[in-house]
Amino acid sequence: MSKIGGAVCLLLVSVFISSVSQILLKKAADKTYKSAIREYLNPLVILAYMIFFISMILTMLSLRTVPLSMQPILESAGYIFVTVMGRFFLKEKVDKKKITGIILIFLGILIFSL
Repeated sequence: MSKIGGAVCLLLVSVFISSVSQILLKKAADKTYKSAIREYLNPLVILAYMIFFISMILTMLSLRTVPLSMQPILESAGYIFVTVMGRFFLKEKVDKKKITGIILIFLGILIFSL
């Protein structure tokens, strides 16, 4: 695998990790807490922010090699990851509009990555 290919994969892993963190935050937001401080200082939220931090480090490492113009294109994969994980872990509905959006995002990534 070329150096840029590895960096692109690292950036996509970073986007995936960030998406996992978003799902964890959503799960934490769906719970009821006894106090406002517990909403922000509970294991799920702390873990999610730790994962966000790891994602940020991976993104910075990948941007050493990936052209900056490709970064927003690859970051849009996060919408796909969050939609798919939302369906499986949060039991959210995926309607025709979301499917159309996912297809358009995927096609955009494919076209701009060539």
